Amino acid sequence: MTWLVEPVVPADRAAQHAPDLLLIARDGQQDGARCALWWRETPQLDGHRVGAIGQYEASDESAASALLAEACRLLAERGCHLAVGPMDGNTWQKYRLVIERGTEAPFLMEPTNPESWPAHFATAGFAPLAYYFSALNADLTVRDARLPELHSRFVEREVTLRTLRMDDFEAELQRIYCVAEHAFTDNYLYTPISFDQFATQYRTSAAVVVPELVIIAEQADTPVGFSFSIPDLLERQRLPQQRTVILKTVAVLPDRSRFNGLGALMIDATHVAARRLGFTRVIHALMHESNQSLRISAGTAVTMRRYALFARPLVSAPT
Repeated sequence: MTWLVEPVVPADRAAQHAPDLLLIARDGQQDGARCALWWRETPQLDGHRVGAIGQYEASDESAASALLAEACRLLAERGCHLAVGPMDGNTWQKYRLVIERGTEAPFLMEPTNPESWPAHFATAGFAPLAYYFSALNADLTVRDARLPELHSRFVEREVTLRTLRMDDFEAELQRIYCVAEHAFTDNYLYTPISFDQFATQYRTSAAVVVPELVIIAEQADTPVGFSFSIPDLLERQRLPQQRTVILKTVAVLPDRSRFNGLGALMIDATHVAARRLGFTRVIHALMHESNQSLRISAGTAVTMRRYALFARPLVSAPT
């Protein structure tokens, strides 16, 4: 079977996060695979220009090979040094593939994919670029052993924790953004976004936000950290009684001399709030396998799933 890979210009290229090009692998009227490409506004990695391959779908292995080969050719042609995928343009959007599924059901906002998709990327010459994990705390009575020392440290530094003020939601988003735009700058493949772009993502969660599960850390009324969690709505659809909270984001201003340990303190506050609300489990979701993430999570949670982001050097890559 011969697959023809056809480029398709997106209908609204000016839309937020719109791809630069769509690709579809077809044999006659049958679609075997498709993806989207970004090369205009993508992150850089070690000085290399990244081309992103996202919105990936494939039902046929040979179609996937043809699609990914053509995607890499087009990205190289446009001056990209490294093809990264699956990633919908940047890491604020959907990215990563599940590589170790475990026994837990998928949770809200988690990437899902058929077992065969990581092999599609490997066959096309991609290798894992970064690994991520989700960890489960199934016993919210377990507390981090460092808590007494951390509480004392941040009381002394006049750092306080409070919950989200839903009656001041837009202003709260601005406070959270002021932390995020600094806290995430060292994140892997970080891309800066505007407040409007940031707020649009969080506004979509407003209807399901539980204020007690959003923690804001302040020092002299200035936000210095936040954690954002929501109930797992997918679980609510499956089970008569909901058990699980998803800890989606933990962010702290990048000043280790002042705020080292604040993330662990906010995670504990989330566990306490979840237990008080009747939940019994918290998922620490989609963390990069850095030493810091592993250290924060290891005290109370056990890895339940692993993911990878893949990359392939392109012909145009500098030597």
